[in-house]
Amino acid sequence: MDVEELEGLSARELHDRAVRYAVRHGDLGFLWRLLKAIPAAEAASGDREETANDLSRVSALLSDAMAAGEGRLGEALRPVYIAYLAEHPDA
Repeated sequence: MDVEELEGLSARELHDRAVRYAVRHGDLGFLWRLLKAIPAAEAASGDREETANDLSRVSALLSDAMAAGEGRLGEALRPVYIAYLAEHPDA
């Protein structure tokens, strides 16, 4: 679809299409951008309480990621870290 056709879709149709495509193709970059954009979009739409809730959830996920090198979780994630570091030898 071209941009003009996309402009004619509802927000729900755009969401479903974009998220379905990102999940199917493993596009975590898009999903992360979406997660980062949601709190600002909620604030812009006037939903301040939900903005605070979302920021808290994103903060918790980031905290989990930062501590994911310890204990059994860290051991379970070893293959992920090894694969990533093998792709980025200068890390």
